[in-house]
Amino acid sequence: MCTNGVTPTPLAAAVKEGDWVIRYASAVPSTARIAAALAAWSTALFLSSCSSSPSGDHAHPMGTDDKPVISGEPAAYNSADVAFANSMTARDQQGIDMSRLVADRSSISELVTFAAKTAAALQVETQVLRALGAQWKEGQDNQPKDGGPSSTPGGMIDNATIANLDTLHGPEFDTLWLKSMIGLDQGAIEAANAEVANGKNVDVTSLAKQIVKARQAEIGQMQQFLAS
Repeated sequence: MCTNGVTPTPLAAAVKEGDWVIRYASAVPSTARIAAALAAWSTALFLSSCSSSPSGDHAHPMGTDDKPVISGEPAAYNSADVAFANSMTARDQQGIDMSRLVADRSSISELVTFAAKTAAALQVETQVLRALGAQWKEGQDNQPKDGGPSSTPGGMIDNATIANLDTLHGPEFDTLWLKSMIGLDQGAIEAANAEVANGKNVDVTSLAKQIVKARQAEIGQMQQFLAS
């Protein structure tokens, strides 16, 4: 079992192992829901960091002192927080959809494992973002006033590339998928850094810092796949 020096948080009551479904009772306070979701997200990142890389090295996206901070009461937020939550949810969903392409098309067993664990972490991350949005009483379909409901986050994978990936198998698929996912992660890092600089909500800015670390680790692993 990979430990990376970190003990994963037991979350049997909050997360169904394998598909990472988070279930909350309606009576659970919002801060408790967010704490559970963030803990689940940390565990998913821990498991994702145990993915095999071509060199046998493991990424270290999080340490024991790097867990997001949960405030004791609903904290203030601004339009940057809402914009980040909405854009990152869209990025995460695309990452999940992309990861689901790998099992039937990749020629690299380690990449199949990497993609499955990436999808699991992104699913939990999406739950975290939605829990934060619910705390603010912001609908997940709402966009900040300066964004507009039809705006698409920058750095996302275009439809033509996704359609092309759907037709490929083996090494050609692996190369295009890795390059596309690296670009998606780079866009997520840019968005997270902007949230750290401009956001107001302590939970969201803390989450954004962890997203930067996690995506940087993922990019490192994917670059190793490309190099091999």
